[in-house]
Amino acid sequence: MPMSRRRSRRQRVPAEPVALDITALSHEGRGVAHVDGKVCFVDGALPEESVQAQYVRRRSQLDELRVVSVASNNPARVSPPCEYSDVCGGCSLQHFDTDAQLAFKESVLLELLANSTGLSADQFTVLPRLHGPTQHYRRKARLAVRVVTKKGGALVGFREKYSSFITDMHNCQVLVKEVAELIDPLRELISALPTRYEIPQIEVAVGEREANSDALQVALIVRHLSPLQADDLLALREFAGKYDLALYLQPKGLDTVHKIYPDDKQDLLEYYLPEAGLQLQFHPMDFTQINGAINRKIIAKALELLELDSSDSVLDLFCGLGNFTLPIANQAGSVLGVEGSEQMVQRGKANAELNGMQNVEFAAADLTKPLQEQPWLPGKVNKVLLDPPRSGALEIVEQIALLEPERIVYVSCNPATLARDTQCLLERGYKLKSAGVMDMFPHTTHVESMALFVRNH
Repeated sequence: MPMSRRRSRRQRVPAEPVALDITALSHEGRGVAHVDGKVCFVDGALPEESVQAQYVRRRSQLDELRVVSVASNNPARVSPPCEYSDVCGGCSLQHFDTDAQLAFKESVLLELLANSTGLSADQFTVLPRLHGPTQHYRRKARLAVRVVTKKGGALVGFREKYSSFITDMHNCQVLVKEVAELIDPLRELISALPTRYEIPQIEVAVGEREANSDALQVALIVRHLSPLQADDLLALREFAGKYDLALYLQPKGLDTVHKIYPDDKQDLLEYYLPEAGLQLQFHPMDFTQINGAINRKIIAKALELLELDSSDSVLDLFCGLGNFTLPIANQAGSVLGVEGSEQMVQRGKANAELNGMQNVEFAAADLTKPLQEQPWLPGKVNKVLLDPPRSGALEIVEQIALLEPERIVYVSCNPATLARDTQCLLERGYKLKSAGVMDMFPHTTHVESMALFVRNH
């Protein structure tokens, strides 16, 4: 189709703001309004507010707008702690009181569970909401990089809302302080590099220097599209030394990340679970939870719900590097952690050895395959923990009844797939005993939740 015809079919975006009455909040955290019967999603709006909003996109079924001004406030509206909240796409709910944010996320979980299963909140226990720090909590991030001459040099940060542009930011209220304070120095550093136009992204990972300490170790992974020059490498190493960073490079087209500073032959970071007396090592590119404080609370709650003792044989599915596996091993008779990635399985084994644990095994397996075909499956399992990706664990829960575990704890990063998988477990003889939310990602619409299932007798 000719370009002119495609363009002609696009709906023009009105230039003038419109007055809207917000009636609800969508699952994505945007205000919901209607204009001539058409649904409007309004970024920055809360229910029961009257706002002036600017059109961003028009579609056949819905329109997208952003708040320009608020005429009447919802009582839960607050002043955003971040000066870039109206522009930056890293967060979307900073105008919403943090307690109200978590209550909203709980309502999303309960609504999805009700829609999928027909269960109302009075038919199971709603777990207390797990709260944590709401600022400077984020330990992992991908920061975009671009040199913009009219901005005076390099921009480093999150992308703008509704745009591929990078936010012109100088600090951040969600990144841990040690990383937030690097934004301006990084802008200055990259602006001066000979190959500054060849660095599109810096990945951040943060570990802990020691147990029961607030001291953090920051690692930066610099992605570059062409080979770096000697002057680049010298400047990067000097920067890492000045700010006490671990520095890694990720060349384009190569599936490799290699450390260039310090030259200590130690590629791994670590974090601690003091309540369990554990130390876990990870590579900066490994998956780890971004909120260390909430991760500890989630582990404690999961162990509580599993009701472990030395007679238990536990299966930890989607185990990663052992975040739940090793704390479970502290209380259970035996635990098997299963993960699709052989690399993460090796990491889990190393962490078990590091902590001197003898009752832990790990296996790499495709968890979409039938359980009967799995050589790693132990003879008896009486409890299961699931911590799947956003796509959920449908293939596993469809077969879980074959193992007849007494209790299943499901940790979810997507309430929609948790609700779907809950219905599957109900059909296979399990009862939803309890469910609740955790504040893993404050100021975003991401919902982290947990559910306990028990077998009907």
